Amino acid sequence: MIPFCLKIAENLLDLLTQDARLTPAQPAAMLGETEEDVAAAITAYEKNSTILGYKTVVDWDKTSKESVTALIEVKITPQKGMGFDEIARQIYSHHQVESVYLMSGGFDLTVIIKGRTMREVARFVSEQLAPMENVLSTGTHFILKKYKDNGVEFDPADSDKREVMAW
Repeated sequence: MIPFCLKIAENLLDLLTQDARLTPAQPAAMLGETEEDVAAAITAYEKNSTILGYKTVVDWDKTSKESVTALIEVKITPQKGMGFDEIARQIYSHHQVESVYLMSGGFDLTVIIKGRTMREVARFVSEQLAPMENVLSTGTHFILKKYKDNGVEFDPADSDKREVMAW
């Protein structure tokens, strides 16, 4: 049982989403709660799978590691009795897949994958994803530059410094 009212609990989760490195004492002070209650709430959220994990956002362009990210639109035929869930599970079981989302609109799933090169991503799509039994079509979009990811701005100081010219 979470020892907080819903509003305080949501505020705690918002704080941890913004900075997972906060110690229990820090959100406790911000929320006017005890450190013990915050620690207990975090433990409870981890146990009931409200908090699923902690991630570090890295600007890989500032390292020597080569990496490319692609967003893939996938149209599928849902399986009878299972809908989209089983196909999504088959897709996200591949280690290259970072995220899978069920979508509304012109396609069914968005798949985010990471690879070392564009060729590696293309090979995954052509050899693993597209041949799947229920996949009707795919559309691959390579991410050329990240401006903001998971709420974190990439190089806000490197914004466009060109002067605006008026005629």
